[in-house]
Amino acid sequence: MSGTSLLAALKAFDATARAGTITTAARQLGLRQPTVSAHIIRLEAEYGVELFYRQGRRLELTQFGASLLEHTQRLFSAEHDAHALLLAAKTNYSGSLNLHAIGPHNITPIIKAYREHYPGVHISVTVGDSQSITRRILNYEGDIGLVLSEISDPKIYCLPYREQKLVIFAATNHPLARHKTLGINDLNGQEFVMREYGSGTRKAFENALNAAGIAVKTSIEMRSREAVREAVVQGLGLGVVADTAYQPGPGLVRLDVNGFTATTTTRLICRAERKNSPFIANFLQTAQRLIGA
Repeated sequence: MSGTSLLAALKAFDATARAGTITTAARQLGLRQPTVSAHIIRLEAEYGVELFYRQGRRLELTQFGASLLEHTQRLFSAEHDAHALLLAAKTNYSGSLNLHAIGPHNITPIIKAYREHYPGVHISVTVGDSQSITRRILNYEGDIGLVLSEISDPKIYCLPYREQKLVIFAATNHPLARHKTLGINDLNGQEFVMREYGSGTRKAFENALNAAGIAVKTSIEMRSREAVREAVVQGLGLGVVADTAYQPGPGLVRLDVNGFTATTTTRLICRAERKNSPFIANFLQTAQRLIGA
């Protein structure tokens, strides 16, 4: 198989592995479905490998296929970054940047500063938890993530950004809201509205309580800060959130708890081999300037 035909076959494989079906992959590549099928069949026949398990229209990667996908993801991500570099030079940094963040409060100041220098870059932001964001970055489903979790994976470049205190809040009619100051022991046995497992805030909060020998109850789990806030207003339990994300308002009071000093650190992450891609590198440099300021 020549270099050109091998590259075309690998593109067909990569698109199919990501999409899960040949029909979707063909549409994304702008090719006919039989052409994509032929590329994959030829790749398997030429090298004597099985890339997919066929289950009706859905395709499941074999172990070998999954290993090959790791290489094609790097290959075509590098191609994308090279094209972005050339495009940036040609268009005076016009392009797009796909961000994933645990929430808007830490990412928006960086976006504002970034757009002051690169107004031609279109930015999209998707909100999720730290685990799902890390997974998306590893799978090349985004350019940069903002997470709370500490990342030890060598495939991930990690830039610590901001340390933030955790605060506890309650509905104004909650028994603890009547006290000007509380001790950490006053939290013992209290019901809390928690974020889902995978939340960095929840992990830091539970670690702090365990270290102090405090046990609380989880009354309900929510998948967003906004949902936690509303549940606390409705009297379903106490809430905990980073101070940068706390939004005071009617029906809520922030509790002053002596001895509660839990913090989290937000981090910007990207694939290690992509940190010098022009749009990503400029965004990380913008964040570093804000850290210095």
